[in-house]
Amino acid sequence: MKFQEQFKKKMIPELAKELKVKNQHAVPRIEKVKINVSIGSYLAGSKDYSQVVKNVTDITGQKPLVTLSRKAISNFKLKIGMPVGITVTLRKKKMYDFLSKLINIVFPRTRDFRGLSARSFDGHGNYSLGIAEYTVFPEIHPEDVTKNHGVEVTIVTTSKNNENAYKLLKTMGFPFKKDENLPRSKK
Repeated sequence: MKFQEQFKKKMIPELAKELKVKNQHAVPRIEKVKINVSIGSYLAGSKDYSQVVKNVTDITGQKPLVTLSRKAISNFKLKIGMPVGITVTLRKKKMYDFLSKLINIVFPRTRDFRGLSARSFDGHGNYSLGIAEYTVFPEIHPEDVTKNHGVEVTIVTTSKNNENAYKLLKTMGFPFKKDENLPRSKK
């Protein structure tokens, strides 16, 4: 069974019981997943970041958008309009496929992985995590890696508070650390 179908048929009713919600449409859901990669270290050397764009395309299955700097910072030798990052927004089927890959393949392949921190919620029900080495993704071949870079993943939920978002991600199978307090939601 695909992850999206499994979420709709099994996880939503289970989450509705846990949150004591009668209407299943009131259960929090994942709205989108944003993947960001900084390319600042690539600009200092050869200024060729096409390999990073290719890697992100392979990982997400979608061509990324190259973000440009909005202002100049002389200490970093940064001019207006220079590329500073790469971003992708995943929704619907691609989002669920990426989350399934993240939970079932990437986290188990991560070296010294002891679980996700519950403190990475932003107070509005969104969760951010960083992956130090992008080589843990199955689409990347380690022998082709010339320079390592990290990947930031932000999961945007429809939940308005951290507690419900935590329960949503926990129900989906995210491996959180045990005995870690959840930070309070912002009001």
